[in-house]
Amino acid sequence: MAVKPKHLLDELSRPGPHQVLRGDLALAGVPGTVFTPHSGLGLPAVAFGHGWLQPPDRYLGLLRHLASWGIVTAAPATHKGPLGSHRLLAGDLRTALDVCAGVRLGDGAISVDAGKLGIAGHGGGGGCAVLAAAEDGRVRAVATLAAAQTRPYATDAARRCAMPSLHLAAGADLVAPPAGNAELIADAWGGPAQLRLLPKANHLSFAEGRHWSDLLVSGKPDHGVRRITKALLTAFFLRHLTGEERYDVLLDADVKRAVIMGEPELTSR
Repeated sequence: MAVKPKHLLDELSRPGPHQVLRGDLALAGVPGTVFTPHSGLGLPAVAFGHGWLQPPDRYLGLLRHLASWGIVTAAPATHKGPLGSHRLLAGDLRTALDVCAGVRLGDGAISVDAGKLGIAGHGGGGGCAVLAAAEDGRVRAVATLAAAQTRPYATDAARRCAMPSLHLAAGADLVAPPAGNAELIADAWGGPAQLRLLPKANHLSFAEGRHWSDLLVSGKPDHGVRRITKALLTAFFLRHLTGEERYDVLLDADVKRAVIMGEPELTSR
């Protein structure tokens, strides 16, 4: 009997089988956080870009979750101010991948395969993920959450991206409305792209906890949105960084609160 998308969503929304370790990217010269499984060689890795004014601490649940499923995650804590540079944050995302792929992590029991690298990000960090991927031929998959336009333009960079991508758009986003941001990036994408609309999500639904920027940025965290995000990003990166096909049925199906817009097939193209 085929496994239903809902069952896979439930499975992947829960922590994976790996014990998780947390480290400091600053030890390698880049302020930020890194999460790894307790051990493993030739692991995949994902660099994550924070949203405007948001510290990486607002995404620790997602980063830890991916690590529990065997994916090393690294989040630079740079350019967090109101005038932070998109171009430089994109460069720091690439540097974070350099650190993951070039340094034995933990006590030497953890290593990353340079052929299994991905990038993700929220808001402006999602746009920066696109900028970084366009300039880094090592990147095999990109995921964005409520992506925002950047300078240089993420929409222009998307045309140079041939790797698979997943874009989650927040239907109630007043900061980066889908029609002018995530949809344009997905439409411009040079390779396979899937756009999912989370109708009730707002810009900060993907974040967690409280922060002073909540006074300036419209929206608030949402546990249900984070749950769906964890499952979809885990399935997406396991598929495109490790070749795991078990979760294809989830990636190619509509799920409650995360409807595929346009072409439904992501894994078969």
